[in-house]
Formats: sequence, C-alpha cells, structure tokens
Amino acid sequence: MLETSDVLKPSTKIIANQAEVIDSKVSNFAQDFSEWLSNQSWVPESLAALILFVGMLAAAAIIYFVFRPLILRWVAHYVGKTDAIWDNELAGHGVFRWLTHLLPGIFIFLLVPGLFKSEPSLANILRGASSLYIIISCYLIFDSAVNALQAIYTKSPSKGKINLTTFAQVAKLLAALIAIILALAVILGKSPLVLLGGLGVFASVLMLVFKDVILGFIAGIQLASNRMLSQGDWLEMTSYQADGTVELIGLTTVKVRNWDETITTIPTYALISESFKNWRGMSESTGRRIKRSFLIDTGSIKFCDEKMLRKLREVEHLSGYIGSKEAEIEKSNSKLEEARLSNRVNGRRLTNLGTFRAYIECYLKAHPNINQEMTLIVRQLAAEGRGIPIEIYCFSSVKEWAGYETIQADIFDHLFAVAPEFELNVFQEPTGHDFQRFGMPSSK
Repeated sequence: MLETSDVLKPSTKIIANQAEVIDSKVSNFAQDFSEWLSNQSWVPESLAALILFVGMLAAAAIIYFVFRPLILRWVAHYVGKTDAIWDNELAGHGVFRWLTHLLPGIFIFLLVPGLFKSEPSLANILRGASSLYIIISCYLIFDSAVNALQAIYTKSPSKGKINLTTFAQVAKLLAALIAIILALAVILGKSPLVLLGGLGVFASVLMLVFKDVILGFIAGIQLASNRMLSQGDWLEMTSYQADGTVELIGLTTVKVRNWDETITTIPTYALISESFKNWRGMSESTGRRIKRSFLIDTGSIKFCDEKMLRKLREVEHLSGYIGSKEAEIEKSNSKLEEARLSNRVNGRRLTNLGTFRAYIECYLKAHPNINQEMTLIVRQLAAEGRGIPIEIYCFSSVKEWAGYETIQADIFDHLFAVAPEFELNVFQEPTGHDFQRFGMPSSK
C-alpha cells in the first residue's frame, strides 16, 4: 500500500526541479546580458556594475510602483464581483497586498547571481537583502492570512464552538520564530539546521521565558476542546474579582469587561487550575433563575377562621384551591367524632401560612413573565430563630439583566403587600423607629 509520503515525493521533486530550471534560465539570461553590456565599447568597464545595479533597481521599482498596483486593482475588481466572504476577508486583511510584495524581491533574488557574477561580494549582499525582504513578506502574508481566517470563522454559523484566538497566536509565534531563524541564517551565512541545533542549548532558558505561553497554550486547547469558555460569555471568577463579558481569550491572558466597565485580565492557565462560573448555560436556556426567600413572623401564623376564609375565597387565584382543600379536609375529618373536632388541635385545618404559600404558587403560575416549563417551587425552609423562611424558586422568561431584576422586584413587592391580607407579618430586625414607638432610646 502506498504511503502518503511516497505519493508526495515525486511531486516535490518535480516542483524543485522546475524551480531550479527557472532559476538557471533567469541566471543565464542575466549573465548573458551582463557580458553583452561589458563587451560594449561605449560602456566603461568601471561603470558596468553600476549601470546594472541602477537598471535592476529601476526594473524592481517599475514592478513595485506600476505592475503591483495594476495587479491589486485587478484583484479588487475580481473580489468585488464575487459573492463569497473569504476573498473579501483575504483582501481586507492585506493578504494579496503582501503577496505582491514578493514580486520585486523574487525579481532581484533571481537576477543578482547572473548580473553580478563578476562582483561576488555585491551579489551576496544583494541576494541576502532580497532574501530578508522575501522572508519578512512571507511572514506578513502568513500573519494576514491567519487574521483573515479568524474573521471568516467569526462570521460562520459555528463561530462559538472553537476559540481560534489561542491557536492563531501560537501559529503567529511559531511563524515569527521560523522567520527569525531564517533571517539569522541569511545574515550569518549558516544553515538554518545548524541554528536549530544550537537552540537545544538554550532549551531550559526558553522554557523559563515562555512558561506562561506554554501553560496558556495548553489551557487554551483545553478551553476550546471542552467548550469551557468562549468569547462573549458571561464569566464570574471571584478570586480575580472578575464578573462580566469575556472580550478576548489570548495565549497568555483572558480579558474580561466587568459590569462596572472596568477591565480584568486573568492568566489563561488560571481558568484550568481554578474554578470559575460561566453563565452561558443560562444565556442559552429559556429562563433565568429566581431564587430568593423572605421571612414570616412566627407569631402571626394561625389557623384560618371562617371570616378569613370567606375573604380569601374572593381572591382570584385562591377560590379553586380553598374549595378543593376544604373538601379534602372535610373528608379527612369526617372520621373523627364531633366532640373531638371541637378541639382545634384535632383534625386538619387550613393555616394562613399554608394558604399564602398556595397563593404564591398560583400567582407565579399565572404570571406572564415566568417560564412555566421550568422548575417552579414555593417552599418553606428551616427556621433559624428569625422567622419562617419562604423561598421562591422559579425561572423568569426574561433573561436581560434590567428586565429580570424588574420582574423579580415586582413579584416580591406584591407578596410583601398582600401578606397582611393573610394576617401574616413579614419579619424584620427591630429598627430605631420600633424602639421609639415603645418609648425606648434607639442608641445611648
């Protein structure tokens, strides 16, 4: 069975052979032209190299200032006629612009060996300079292409699944290291493999210098692969006093804009080593949780008498509940003797607190801004000496912060106002006004 490398080797050899043929032809042409110019009687021998140098620069300038704008104009015209997004992003981020920078660099790189064969030192300088220009242009092409890919991804339907920022920064960092190694190889006249071998000596130093980068890269992969955090999520991390929207997930830091408009930066690896809360689940769900309790004074809890029940039967949300509950209690109490029922301790009876809980549940089920498909509970919590806690656990269908808080406040405003209708008192700590009512000083 053929390996992939076996298939690619012939193609690679063909491309390399074609490049050598082109380089050889251009070099031979340049050499022939250089020899022809040197043989001309009207050209002084001392000025031949200068004429070739000026002519080469003039030709490179024509390529840069004339042909390059024409190519870019044609590319812009072609991109504008297509409906695709990717070519617009490539053009907008300068990929084609940096690609055309290669033309004068490659032109000089190919012509120099043949034109200045008689001036090897000048040829080496010019070829090295053109090589550096090509290396820098290639890095900028790669950088622009990565930026364009990020922009294309952010406009795709799957933009929230993978965070490309970390991978893009790692790719740019690796490309920059490769460009620096190649540039040093050109300047020093050494093979890049020799420089790479020498980097092994500084491996421990590099590990210390790029410790945060390495940790951030690993953390970024885990965050992206497990979808733990994405740009635009609401993040809450108390250890770093962060509570807001994630604006950027970088290689070493995560940028969070807090609700008070301050900016918090968190080391990327801290999101793996420490705990944080991501509110994305709430944002993607159909409701936002309301979980709040209030206290009922135990001294106001009592059985409902006929007068109270007659008044409560007129409440819209309670008429059906009281009727069904009275029938259930009457059936249960029918098993007891009349004499025993005369004692209020015996048998079952409605209490104002139980009826109030039933009212709250019916009120929430009829509320237009409460999601009826999610959990809805009105429960009594354990008493701790400060009254009976009644907790409401439900979900608002409005998730936007201001609207959510308004709905929550309106619900409790209403409950505080109707509690006296059930002859219940909402518990609160005594205030200075309470002390003054009893003729007691509020403070010494």
